[in-house]
Amino acid sequence: MMELLAPAGSMEAVTAAVQNGADAVYFGYGDFNARRGARNLTREEAAAAVSYCHLRGCRVNLTLNTLLTDRELPAAAEVAAHASDIGVDAVIVQDLGAARMLRQSVPDLPIHGSTQMTVHSLDGVKLCADLGMTRVVLGRELSRDQIAYICQNAPIEIEVFGHGALCMCWSGQCFFSSVIGGRSGNRGMCAQPCRLNYGWNGKADGHPLSLKDLSLAGHLKALQNMGVACLKLEGRMKRPEYVAVVTGIYARALKEDREPTQEEIEVLKQAFSRQGFTDGYYMGQKGPDMFGTRQEEKEPKELYAQARATYEKSVENRKEPVRIYALVQSGRPAQAAAEDGQGNVVHVEGPVPEEARNVPLSREKVEGQLQRTGGTPFLCEKVTAKVGENLSLPLSALNDLRRRVLEELAKERQKPPQRRKESYQPGVRYENQKQPPVFTVSVRTASQLSAELLRLRPHLIYLPTDEGAAHPEVVELCRKAGVPVAALLPRICTDRELPQLERELAALRALGVEEALAGTWGGVRRARQMGFQVRGDYGLGVYNSQTMKELKRLGLVGATVSFEMKFPQIRDLSKTVPTEFIAYGRLPLMITESCIIYNHCSRHTCNNVNLLTDRKGERFPVVKAWGCRNEILNAKKLFLADKQKEWQRLGLWGARLMFTTENALECVQVMERYLNQGKYQPNDYTRGLYYRDVE
Repeated sequence: MMELLAPAGSMEAVTAAVQNGADAVYFGYGDFNARRGARNLTREEAAAAVSYCHLRGCRVNLTLNTLLTDRELPAAAEVAAHASDIGVDAVIVQDLGAARMLRQSVPDLPIHGSTQMTVHSLDGVKLCADLGMTRVVLGRELSRDQIAYICQNAPIEIEVFGHGALCMCWSGQCFFSSVIGGRSGNRGMCAQPCRLNYGWNGKADGHPLSLKDLSLAGHLKALQNMGVACLKLEGRMKRPEYVAVVTGIYARALKEDREPTQEEIEVLKQAFSRQGFTDGYYMGQKGPDMFGTRQEEKEPKELYAQARATYEKSVENRKEPVRIYALVQSGRPAQAAAEDGQGNVVHVEGPVPEEARNVPLSREKVEGQLQRTGGTPFLCEKVTAKVGENLSLPLSALNDLRRRVLEELAKERQKPPQRRKESYQPGVRYENQKQPPVFTVSVRTASQLSAELLRLRPHLIYLPTDEGAAHPEVVELCRKAGVPVAALLPRICTDRELPQLERELAALRALGVEEALAGTWGGVRRARQMGFQVRGDYGLGVYNSQTMKELKRLGLVGATVSFEMKFPQIRDLSKTVPTEFIAYGRLPLMITESCIIYNHCSRHTCNNVNLLTDRKGERFPVVKAWGCRNEILNAKKLFLADKQKEWQRLGLWGARLMFTTENALECVQVMERYLNQGKYQPNDYTRGLYYRDVE
């Protein structure tokens, strides 16, 4: 049966999830999980939670799913070592460097790829398998046929979200909260700006970025038939009553091999919803109906009271089946053994039975006494006793045998597995290069490339695959100017869209393009398979030296550091491959699967100027992304031409000028300014996050 994985932001929520039928729970403790705003668990509570869960046949996953700095990795390694020691069943990660650290320090602890890794294709899944992961959580934006295709061909387990909040942006690719407010979703501190008011034509009079909560109630059998290994419920920020209600409904439906009833769906709405639920992505029906906001409603006190009754006051709804065996023979200590479904077997001894003076002990009496497991997490499904003739044993002795054999079984079930543990070693640090970085240029359209720009001799041009394939004359123009072109892969490409991408890449390969820039793991794998030398883009989340080393091990020839890092952090990275940073441009805030332009005006006017306005009057350009997606760009341009002395000392290979909404003339003016040849300066600009602390 498909595993049901429930959220737990507190010890009470752990109890609520387990007592309502979760097969597994996930929680965080420490500072390295994607819900740092939740109360989370202490180290002591985490150990108690693992024991509590394992006793009741429930697995435990630890979330270690944020991007980590070099300074944080040793502490994260300590958390991982403790997690392994207490018996956590798997660790969920986003950061490639964290995965490398885990393989080194706790090599026997299974690793699951977080949805924050933006895995949305079979290529991405296979790369996660190559990295030693045993399961990966797919992006929530995938349709049922895309999930089915991946499940049919995946070499590792697939997990999908089945209920809970939906992010507007593809997980792991959202920078809205950090760029605007200094709180990074990739660091576990998302401020949820997508839930705020936005609009068009200068008015923030709607909620075009606020999606309804996901619910795949009605599709559980289909997911099981596809081969989905695990259905995940979102909600570590929610209260334990919510966890109890949602877990209970999905657990009962799965156990009874049915879909949640309409009455149960109404209860789910009562527990929490944003004007109902959506299965739009799953059904491939993207549109305005997917959006909703949280309405001010009275707390469902009666529902929550019923929910609390399922897990408070040491309630034991959960019963693990056991078999008990007893042997009562003359002249030998009475014996009892217990066996559970996991293969654990324990044995205890009691007093030697005496000869019966009145009524002798019967087999039925022994079996009846031993099967009374009330008040424990066990359900005795069978008792087998062998009792000698004319013997006597007090009922208190039989009760003691039962109590002690179940206690021993409980200890066995709670015993952590024996796992290897090594000290974390960061390894050799590569020296920074001394020469100043070269300039690379990325464009959004071929029309931004001009002979004037090429005369300024950028070291490398990143040209989108579709633009390059459609405009071979531009690639030829670059070649004649002696400026190499690299294929800029789309940030999102599903398996259904892969043939189109392969055609574009093949066309560029035929034009002599040898390098590619990829920002997702699926893109990395596909470009390498097609013979390109691959550089990693900012979407890979390069935040520490261990990630850099992993990229080198994977065969990448370059990397782009996360623009959520400060300059001193970038300087201190061990740059195992040539490394660049974003030095200019409108930083990407979101890439969305649902076209907010079409949702607004029922037309694809993506080539027009579309400005999304927030409640403070800031206007964010919304541009077309590959595959009929949207990219929301920052209102202000990142500008650092006057700060060159500071970033030229960071040991970087390249400084990228990222052109998005600029015309060809502006592109030339910007590059001239960075070459100290002009006076260009944006009317309104930002220094990005390079000088700010990001939570």
